[in-house]
Amino acid sequence: MKLAPAVFALAAIAAGCASMTAGGPTAVARLAPTAGNSTSGTVTFAQTGDKVAVTAKVSGLSPGPHGFHIHEKGDCSASDAASAGGHFNPTGKPHGNPQAGDHHSGDMPVLEADSSGNATLSTTLDGIAIGAGAGDIVGKSVVVHKDPDDYKTQPAGNSGARIACGVIAKA
Repeated sequence: MKLAPAVFALAAIAAGCASMTAGGPTAVARLAPTAGNSTSGTVTFAQTGDKVAVTAKVSGLSPGPHGFHIHEKGDCSASDAASAGGHFNPTGKPHGNPQAGDHHSGDMPVLEADSSGNATLSTTLDGIAIGAGAGDIVGKSVVVHKDPDDYKTQPAGNSGARIACGVIAKA
């Protein structure tokens, strides 16, 4: 049968391609509202080489931009999420825009909520990792803030109250 070698060759190629596209470790944070707020959502993280792809889907926001950060502690137990600590910053850099210049490892682009209070974000970040090294975000938290991040004010961008928090867990 002449098709057998071709079928085996195609199967081998497909298996090789699948292993090439298989992703690295993943993690997820399920956002819950802080006291008096209704913001919730999910943030997923996927290691892709030396970068981490971040995808967020958040609802219950006021329309417009909101600060969005990884915080140093995986503790959302305080009613205002103060238990999450400050921004994740293992390299000791100043707060700033994650897409331009020096910044905390935990600095992320703002969430832009539509007129219905829903926001989605898809970005890739440097300086963080899933499950290894100083930039490991597993066991940290994700916090959504009431106000936009100005990327200038130290140490946190003047982003206002914490309106949602979720602990990052390896998936």
